[in-house]
Amino acid sequence: MNKKNYKQSYYFRLFIIYFWILFFLIISSIFLIIFSASKGYLGDLPKSEEIDNPNIETGSKIYDSNGKFLGKFFSDNRTLISYKELPNNLINALLAKEDIRFREHSGIDGKSLLRAIFSFGKKGGGSTISQQLAKLLFTGTSAKNKIQRIHQKILEWIMAIELEKRYTKEELITMYCNKFDFLYNAKGISTAARTYFNKKISDLNLGECALLIGMLENPSLYNPKSYPNRAKKQRNLVLHQMKKYNFLNNDQYNYESKKPIKIKFSMQKNDSELFSYYKEFLIKEVQDLLYKYKEKTGIKLNISDGLKIYISINSKMQNFAEKSVKKHLKKLQLLFDSFQKENINAPFSNLSKDKTKRILISAMKRTNFYKELKQKGLSENKIIKKFKKIKYIKIFTWNGTKKIKISPWDFIRYQKSIIQAGMLSIESSTGYIKAWVGGIDFDHFQYDHVYQTKRQVGSIFKPILYAAAISKFNYNPCTKISNEKFQLGNWYPKNYNGKYGGLMTLKDGLAYSVNTISARLIAQITPKPVIDLAKKMGVKSVIPEHPSIALGSADLTLYEMTGVFNTFSNNGLYSKPTILIKIKDKNGIVINKDFFRKKVFNKEVSYIMLDLMEGVIKYGTAKRIKQKYNIEGDIAGKTGTTNDNSDGWFIGIIPNLTTGIWVGWENRFSHFNDIKLGQGASMALPIWAHYIKYLYNDHKLIYDYKIIFKKPKNYQFNWDECEENNNYNNKKSKKYDNNEIIESIEDNVELHKKNYDDNYDNNYTDYNDFSEEE
Repeated sequence: MNKKNYKQSYYFRLFIIYFWILFFLIISSIFLIIFSASKGYLGDLPKSEEIDNPNIETGSKIYDSNGKFLGKFFSDNRTLISYKELPNNLINALLAKEDIRFREHSGIDGKSLLRAIFSFGKKGGGSTISQQLAKLLFTGTSAKNKIQRIHQKILEWIMAIELEKRYTKEELITMYCNKFDFLYNAKGISTAARTYFNKKISDLNLGECALLIGMLENPSLYNPKSYPNRAKKQRNLVLHQMKKYNFLNNDQYNYESKKPIKIKFSMQKNDSELFSYYKEFLIKEVQDLLYKYKEKTGIKLNISDGLKIYISINSKMQNFAEKSVKKHLKKLQLLFDSFQKENINAPFSNLSKDKTKRILISAMKRTNFYKELKQKGLSENKIIKKFKKIKYIKIFTWNGTKKIKISPWDFIRYQKSIIQAGMLSIESSTGYIKAWVGGIDFDHFQYDHVYQTKRQVGSIFKPILYAAAISKFNYNPCTKISNEKFQLGNWYPKNYNGKYGGLMTLKDGLAYSVNTISARLIAQITPKPVIDLAKKMGVKSVIPEHPSIALGSADLTLYEMTGVFNTFSNNGLYSKPTILIKIKDKNGIVINKDFFRKKVFNKEVSYIMLDLMEGVIKYGTAKRIKQKYNIEGDIAGKTGTTNDNSDGWFIGIIPNLTTGIWVGWENRFSHFNDIKLGQGASMALPIWAHYIKYLYNDHKLIYDYKIIFKKPKNYQFNWDECEENNNYNNKKSKKYDNNEIIESIEDNVELHKKNYDDNYDNNYTDYNDFSEEE
């Protein structure tokens, strides 16, 4: 061998030696890194329990009191499917595009990995389906920092191997397809099929399967809704890979690749909209219970972890409540709009043009449309011009949604003309909420008038005052109070009808809602004890320490006031109104909700208060319940009307159910000018009457007019007859009837119909992009 050849041979052998040394060093380093990562030296790894139970959220199901499915809570809009439901074309497309040797490796594909390393990723990545699943389940979004991304990759290798140990190939494919996010709230392949093609997963054709698999590489980049041309190229790439690996022949490939992209996009709605008004309240109750469960057991559960949530809502009663609200308000709206025809500042009363404009501008500034225009740099004047430009908008009407031409400016004005309502029905003994009507239509009005809205409560506050007087001074229904004119400092409370003089029993004072009686009671007690009692009965809102609270000047919620009245029917026990009964986790373990009960006053005081409020129904401001609606049985309650008739209230009690109703408008300057229609007995009471009739007529429910208020043991008193009471009722009752006039709204409807525009509901609009909060 000559010197030159020897030298070449020497260098070649040296190269081989160094190559293998380097190769083994790289391999050893990789194994060392993988070993270190597997032991957790390079960062925390998911716990064994997390790998055994990977987090693929499917949502928690909600059931009503009779076990009827209502909807779901979920952070991911996902429907899980099994491997058998996946079309063969979809599985083949997945293997051809992402991991052709998937069935052969154990989480890491050596060939693909080396190819990716030596080509610097230009000839495809080295990630297997198992690694991609590990990323979806455990490491999440790719880090932008290269060092951090390498660290993530190593962890993904470890987790891919762990997943392969625990699951079959079919299970891994199924998990991957169920976990992937296809945008537009389409989590998982089944929801993606519904979203992009409005099809079941089993009905997808070859091209549709290829398109969805093509999105796996980058759903934003290859989104067929936004980038159809790009999505087509990606789909054809998947088809080409399927041909390459003999899943398709040439003819099939040529035929499918020429097809245009056709989607039938349908955004999937969140099931929880089925119970939208009480959704946020329920979420809070569920989260509170899960937090207490974690403190007690150390087990953390999320609200969308496949739980079964049982709530107290009765679907039938909920339907009756919604029907009752619509039945009455539809007629009330007709009257209100009729009176507004001559009002240049409609729907506001007693306002100047400037004040009306300020209200509309304030509402305008809270809309998304205004914010968009403001971001574009438009001046206030130009924005107002845009708002006064006619366009098509979907509007609320009492006969359903309509799309009409109207300016956003007028849209806001007429939206404020729509009468609103809240209604809450509570089971007396438990505090369980059986029906919750937060508004008239959630699609158009999202603000909840049960738990969120605080409005002046008017005379429905008076029973709290009376209960405080009875508790402190041992008063009874026949106790007499002066009805002479009254003054306390600068406060001059007046009776609506302007009638004063003589003495009046507490029963008559509450029945006719006489302000001077309430004023004298608050003067005797002082405001603080009354406020303290209200707090014990569940009121959380601030109540000003002023004697005017005796007449209902405080702003409180319907939720609070219905809970207060329920205390009277529950023997003096305050049961916090609740909607959650229990939760079952995915293993069937039951987590029960604890009752919150608190004794406020004794049974005797409670029964006396029921007796007082029965007078309101029998001959007082709510006597139409008996006289007009002919509802029999034991009933107690109280009407309430606020300044300028802005709010109408009625809370009615039957022995096993307390139901509160508020009626008004978004803005307090919208109201009836006439007390005949603006009083609580006209605005809210008829809704209660319709609702109770529905309940009494359904014999499958537990409500019956034959059930009576339970009298405490050893209770000897009978307050039906007070001294001179009969004489007072016979001779003087007419004098006080005007306090809240008993007049039929239905009769007024016919009176005004002939002067009313038949197309009135074209004026009613929804807030869509112009929504505002109270």
